[in-house]
Amino acid sequence: MKRILLIEDEVSIAELEKDYLELSGFAVEMEHDGEAGLARALEGNYDLFVLDLMLPGVDGFEICRRIREVKNTPIIMVSAKKEDIDKIRGLGLGADDYITKPFSPSEMVARVKAHLARYERLVSSGVPANDIIEIRGLKIDKTARRVWVNGEEKNFTTKEFDLLAFLAQNPNHVYTKEELFSKIWDMESIGDIATVTVHIKKIREKIEFNTAKPQYIETIWGVGYRFKV
Repeated sequence: MKRILLIEDEVSIAELEKDYLELSGFAVEMEHDGEAGLARALEGNYDLFVLDLMLPGVDGFEICRRIREVKNTPIIMVSAKKEDIDKIRGLGLGADDYITKPFSPSEMVARVKAHLARYERLVSSGVPANDIIEIRGLKIDKTARRVWVNGEEKNFTTKEFDLLAFLAQNPNHVYTKEELFSKIWDMESIGDIATVTVHIKKIREKIEFNTAKPQYIETIWGVGYRFKV
């Protein structure tokens, strides 16, 4: 029997969703608080998460982000907020679906079944999943060589992508410009490593909210750069 964790602070809505899911043959557990829901999601072995956006303690965005750091389990995000920016942010953080309240319980059940079936096909197909790095709204698909920032895809040149992916997969490690030039351009620097600085600048313009205070690629003055996590 598939196990579902339902994190919803409105008890009446949670009970209704639970009833419909259980009638469809699922084992459902509930949490009504963000912190408790996050703890159970990270510790338990579930097949799917139904996650409300507005929760006491820890909101749904943070729970989604934390789950995605360690699990590929399907996540359906639920919210009364209809703004596209919330949908984009939720999907950008790794949610598989976004349902806007009010909705029919039968629609919820249908989406749960669809995402479970899709996930099972992916796991059982023997086809390896794409190699993806996800950190605080930044999603780097190394297999497809694509980058999203809070759900919005950004275009990168070959070397920009290689440099970003290399730094992201080696977080908190400080690299000199010479080291980065050698690893990304596959040659020894010959006194001119300005190209590294230029590429870092272009990458920041695409992924950073404020390039003056970067949250991803940090300059270590007098040394080089590191990717912060």
